[in-house]
Amino acid sequence: MSKMPETTMADLSLADKTAVRKSSVIARRFSDVSTCSFSSACFTGTSEEDDVSPKDVKQVNTRGSNDFCVKNIGKAGFGRREIAIAEQEMPGIMALRKRAADDKPLLNAKIVGCTHINAQTAVLIETLMQMGASIRWASCNIFSTQNAVAAALAEAGVPIFAWRGETEEEFWWCLDKCIHSEGWQPNLILDDGGDATHLMLKKYPEYFKSIKGIVEESLTGVHRLYQMSKAGKLTVPAINVNDSVTKNKFDTYYTARDSILDSLKRTTDIMFGGKQVVVCGYGDVGKGCAEALRGQGCIVYITEVDPICALQAAMNGFRVVRLAEVIRTVDVVVSATGNKHVVTRDHMNRMKNGCILCNMGHAISEIDVSSLHTPEMTWQHVRSQVDHIIWPDGKMIILLAEGRLVNLSCSTVSSFVVSVASSTQALALIELFSSPGRYKSDVYLLPKKMDEYVAGLHLSSFDAKLTELTTAQSKFLGLNKAGPFKANYYR
Repeated sequence: MSKMPETTMADLSLADKTAVRKSSVIARRFSDVSTCSFSSACFTGTSEEDDVSPKDVKQVNTRGSNDFCVKNIGKAGFGRREIAIAEQEMPGIMALRKRAADDKPLLNAKIVGCTHINAQTAVLIETLMQMGASIRWASCNIFSTQNAVAAALAEAGVPIFAWRGETEEEFWWCLDKCIHSEGWQPNLILDDGGDATHLMLKKYPEYFKSIKGIVEESLTGVHRLYQMSKAGKLTVPAINVNDSVTKNKFDTYYTARDSILDSLKRTTDIMFGGKQVVVCGYGDVGKGCAEALRGQGCIVYITEVDPICALQAAMNGFRVVRLAEVIRTVDVVVSATGNKHVVTRDHMNRMKNGCILCNMGHAISEIDVSSLHTPEMTWQHVRSQVDHIIWPDGKMIILLAEGRLVNLSCSTVSSFVVSVASSTQALALIELFSSPGRYKSDVYLLPKKMDEYVAGLHLSSFDAKLTELTTAQSKFLGLNKAGPFKANYYR
């Protein structure tokens, strides 16, 4: 019997080479990221790594336009079907689209968008366009883009620059392509995290002269706006939709409650019952995470700096602790604060073998991931968005999404609650664009009447019927029968 020839790497197919490469233990740079498969619904499955950046590939849609940069324009059909599914679960934004189709309240608006790019965002983007706006869009997160959805938008003629697995350099390149385009100058910004605002102010300060306003939807971005305002650097009005009731009490809480379980299950196949979990932060995100995890049988601890939030946690039956007290025993650590270095290298050094670490807050800085990129540490890439970090003594922790927002990197979000937030964002853009001179260079909250209007747009989905005040009742309360029913300071 003849001896079979020895197989070398040169003899292997591309798929086999990829499998061999992925089975080995490798140290990864911070900017090394994985890309998702062709299906935008595939968030955590292993897939073939593609070293070619989309910005180095020439693509053209069927209209002949190349004013976009996405992973694969050929997957537009899959993305269009995902957008159609999302539309069915987004009654509020679809109602706004229908009502504003004739009025075109955003006619001549030129919007730079920097948000997560998924099927729900696509519904918002196409609604803004039907309202008359011209837009250019990039992603606010290198891991959260659904590639097929981005392709569908590009095929529809949207100048979109985003793909799943961008490097940091590619992220800023994409955003720059949105802001700076020949013959096109923005007059509105829709931001998630403040990156578009930051880049425009730093690199294109002259553009701010024509900006009518900024709409910001994240805690991190809102903090940046208030800091700019305090320092006298905010030269345009901005609306903080993060703290509007319809964003804060609905999108933030319910999205976190639904998606934290799916994120952990998809990435680690964890069984929740009996696991000890610490949630860092008991704001609306932390509340949603804690409730969901407890409902699955987890023993949940809370860390907090705010005595009011800590008291809420305690009265809801959670034990309020310091992270250092429980870090050696917990099975899962979830950060949800929007702060910096909430989970430090010292904390990670003391975690037990197999502890799962993830971030549900917007800021990438919550977990000190950079401290893990040292020569003695080994990174083992397990599947998309899942890394084993191995210490010299063999201890291992599981880091999800490299410390970035885990639910939008590893899971999906509920279309219905995103509809609430998207409706709020659209109304805020219309308010700033159609009311020149009404707002000074400061940060504002959305008027409570608009909050209530957005809530009302979604009630029909539940066959809910509002009770109407009698004349005597409205006079007794000092309210208009049609609202608003809460004061502007109500949160």
